[in-house]
Amino acid sequence: MIIEDALILKVNINEVELLRAISVQTFTETFAHQNSEEDMQKYVSENLSIEQLTKELNSKDSSFYFLKMNTQIIGYLKLNTGEAQTELKNNISLEIERIYVKLEYHGKNYGKLLMQKAMNIAKEMHYSYIWLAVWEFNIKAIGFYKKQGFIEFDKHTFKLGDDEQVDIMMKLQLK
Repeated sequence: MIIEDALILKVNINEVELLRAISVQTFTETFAHQNSEEDMQKYVSENLSIEQLTKELNSKDSSFYFLKMNTQIIGYLKLNTGEAQTELKNNISLEIERIYVKLEYHGKNYGKLLMQKAMNIAKEMHYSYIWLAVWEFNIKAIGFYKKQGFIEFDKHTFKLGDDEQVDIMMKLQLK
């Protein structure tokens, strides 16, 4: 899938501040209207800090990719393998931990472009399946994942600040 002027580029450690900016913006756009300001602030300060993102960027089992249109970052993707996976932690799957596009670019196939990047990497690395977890109330995202072929297989708890939420775990079989 080619979208004119769109590029997906691996994030390097020198771009951690840009990664934090897109992470905070897209997470807030996606979830602030359904969660308390306190829980949002706690999550962002703990999980999307420069220190935490630097640690994740330095992990051999995690990788981040910016989605750029012209020179503007409009989304990003975080993939985990092995021990970096939030669950499962096996050697046959790739986790999409984060896949976000700025709100103004929703519905324009940019999410599909990031998803295709994840699928291509998983196939190149010979993984059996891709999996992800999505908040049970993020109906739009669940619909998107189902259209990509993902199916529900389990649930787990996701802590947003002090609020324990239920995430639906979904997977896409590759082999």
